[in-house]
Amino acid sequence: MGVVKADWLGFASTLDKASVDMLYVDPPFNTGRSQYTPVKAKMAAWRRGTTAATTKYVDAWPTMVEYVAWLRERLVATMPAMKVSGNVLIHCDWRASHHIRLLMDEVLGADRFVNHLVWAYGLGGSSPRCFARKHDDIFLYCVEPEKAFFQAPRVAATSRRLAGKTKKATDVLDVPSINNMSRERTGYPTQKPLALLEMLVGACSPAGGLVVDPCCGSGTTLVAAKKLGRVFAGSDVNPAAVAVARKRLANT
Repeated sequence: MGVVKADWLGFASTLDKASVDMLYVDPPFNTGRSQYTPVKAKMAAWRRGTTAATTKYVDAWPTMVEYVAWLRERLVATMPAMKVSGNVLIHCDWRASHHIRLLMDEVLGADRFVNHLVWAYGLGGSSPRCFARKHDDIFLYCVEPEKAFFQAPRVAATSRRLAGKTKKATDVLDVPSINNMSRERTGYPTQKPLALLEMLVGACSPAGGLVVDPCCGSGTTLVAAKKLGRVFAGSDVNPAAVAVARKRLANT
């Protein structure tokens, strides 16, 4: 398996029936604006003696109805490829999270809902007109509740009594976002931290299982899968994303 340049819909048609253990999707969020490589990321890469991926893409649909319809068509097309023990995760933010939760109830069934995960991070700006938005939402659904795979991840305990020990992770994932000076940063916009995807892949797919990301961006999901001994397959319509993902996988 590997990474191909393709739209999610076309990519879904290439997946074998009942072959996928985990589907993770971090689609465009319909922010209504263009996403581009941050200037600070380019500067940080220059200081490290490397080159940041430089790209730009439009993240906007005319209406939320059209955005959800786009997502529904692709999600429905992918479902035949899911194993009965498989898990489906969609990563989103406050703009569309309520629409996507209802969409997943419709496509998979409300009784297939497992978790509403909150990825809490610290970086980013804030507005004087509202509470600072410092989290994304990740909806986790399974295909068959009685057969779904799940391995509870462990995180460092924070209480004095459990100092030096671990505890079962909660549905609030306290993983820092990638700062602009991090060696992990590729420069690709909307890149998610490897620690977050390692937690999700480890929890929601078995060793040797197939992990699929049809909007793979910089390839973080696929890198996490490779590091954890999973098979991986991904696609993206942006050739810059495919190039970055392939380079990261080659170096993993």
